Amino acid sequence: MVMNMAFIRVYTEAIVENKYPASLAHSVHFAVSLDGETFESLNQGYGILFARAAVREDNTIAERGIQNPRLGKAGEDYLIFAEPLDENWEPLEGGGYLVWKTRDFVRFSEQEWMERVPGVVEQEKTGSVPGACLEIPEELLAGILERWVPLHSVSAEVPGEVRIKSLEELKQVRARVLYSDGSSDEKPVSWNRESLMSLGEGRYRIRGRMEPVDTGFPLAVGYADPVLLFWKGAWYFLATNDNVNDIGLFVRRADTLTGLFAENVKEYCILDYNEEKGFCQTFWAPEFHVIGGALYILFAVGGKQWAPQCHMMRLKEGGEITDAAAWEEPVRVCRSDGRPLTEDGITLDMTYFKAGDGSYVCWSYRYGIGTPKDTGSMLYIASVDETCPQRLTSEPVLLSRPLYGWENTSGTINNEGPYALILGDTVYLAYSGGDACGYYYVVGYLTASVGSNLLDAGSWTKLPTAAFSSSSIEGIQGPGHNSFFRDEQGRLMIAYHAQEREKYFKRCSAFHRVHLSKSGFPLLNVAGERDLAEELREVELTFVMEEQ
Repeated sequence: MVMNMAFIRVYTEAIVENKYPASLAHSVHFAVSLDGETFESLNQGYGILFARAAVREDNTIAERGIQNPRLGKAGEDYLIFAEPLDENWEPLEGGGYLVWKTRDFVRFSEQEWMERVPGVVEQEKTGSVPGACLEIPEELLAGILERWVPLHSVSAEVPGEVRIKSLEELKQVRARVLYSDGSSDEKPVSWNRESLMSLGEGRYRIRGRMEPVDTGFPLAVGYADPVLLFWKGAWYFLATNDNVNDIGLFVRRADTLTGLFAENVKEYCILDYNEEKGFCQTFWAPEFHVIGGALYILFAVGGKQWAPQCHMMRLKEGGEITDAAAWEEPVRVCRSDGRPLTEDGITLDMTYFKAGDGSYVCWSYRYGIGTPKDTGSMLYIASVDETCPQRLTSEPVLLSRPLYGWENTSGTINNEGPYALILGDTVYLAYSGGDACGYYYVVGYLTASVGSNLLDAGSWTKLPTAAFSSSSIEGIQGPGHNSFFRDEQGRLMIAYHAQEREKYFKRCSAFHRVHLSKSGFPLLNVAGERDLAEELREVELTFVMEEQ
């Protein structure tokens, strides 16, 4: 039996000033081909495997990169190996190779260091893309393309002839859009009653149109870290307000999701500057969370001396979100013994989630910022009791720090903005890396099983590359600090801030739909034409009107 073969190639990219710095360029990039001549870059040309940084004795980070990546095969494993670079992008003292193993080019083992790479038959091929090329079975391509090439809509279909008792029931009839990986999405249709045509004997034909969920970028100029909430019949929008230099917490209220972004929508200040109480600056990353049936806002704030710290405030029973007097006094989050989360650094970007029988908070901690002893911001997790979520019930556990080049770009050493998404038995903890105000900002994922010990860092896996970056969707630069929510139709959405520096010079909020791939992975780069191509938006339905 003859096996059809394809080709996969690894390479590094050129450094592009202010677009693709050394920390991104010096990573392993992949491209695939059916003929060995014409290659398609994977992950939209963004690196997939990054050298893991070293942690110095003083707890600071020494960046690492790679050069001259190669491919090989050892038994059932494909090997990717490359020469390590130090923080100055020079060959690392001691030489050797960084090695990753995979069987499908979707999941990779943790990086290893080897003096030599034994048992490898390296096949080099000269072409337009630098790097090493290797033949692989064509059957691997489907999984590779599903994971690393953006999906796009390919067709739309409506149900076969349906039976209804009134035209109002048409609102419940959805179209099914199919995607290039074989996944699908049910989408609402606006049916045009003026197009109604009788086919005789109670049968009719009607035309309808679908519209993409995302409403374009941006929706709110000067607003970062957005969170949207549906609460007691109304929609609310909460974000860091860069337009007022991040002073105060401001809420919008509307009857509809799009109404939150209507022109001249009213804003309500529910927490203002107050020197006496120590609320003076960095009213950062406020998030709504329902905890134990009560509504809270988790946010960071600091006094006159710059040092933001995690706080919570609870809505009084029966209170209205937009009424400042309806909120209890903010309290600083503390450890189980009452001590602050930190005495020597800053804490911010706290989020809450419930998984299985446990309730958890996750936040970002950093010390030495602005000094040679800067640790970079790190993600910590701890358990809480729903009846008193401002006090931890476990010791903080370090989950992640910015050890990969996409988390640590041009001196911005960030793991921040965590927000949990639970799908089936998997926790996807989205978080942001890189510069929160720049082109390099990205969203990454940590994943864990719902049934695992979430306070054990070993239960979590960090995906090797960013899930959402400036490479993901044209016109959106530096997307990050996201949250998740479901819209009026129940569709899963991601809200985030990004920039269009040439036009706005501010962080701007937007949202679009999260697409679940055929394997159930939450993709963040399926929007606009990819989500719903223009030529697929018009559909026709045949129905039978039953006698009542």
